[in-house]
Amino acid sequence: MIILQVQMTVKVEERDTFLNKANLLLAATQAEEGNISYNLYEDVSRPGSFAMLEEWRDEQAIDRHNKSEHFTEFLAYARNVLAEPAKMYRLNQ
Repeated sequence: MIILQVQMTVKVEERDTFLNKANLLLAATQAEEGNISYNLYEDVSRPGSFAMLEEWRDEQAIDRHNKSEHFTEFLAYARNVLAEPAKMYRLNQ
């Protein structure tokens, strides 16, 4: 299993739109073959600060996800609304 954690800080004025688009991404990704879990959490003390926690069966599942239409569209959107570059941490179990 491969675990990814992505830290994102969204511009304040984009928070609600970001959440709407992220919810569409979550639903599509959770249905993907090889996805174990895919969830978004917001820091209760810092609105607009999010952590995406992902669990994948293997590298091939991640590769398919990274090429999916729902992910590439969300990524293109997110790049324009982040207040700072996203940080990704990768863990193997």
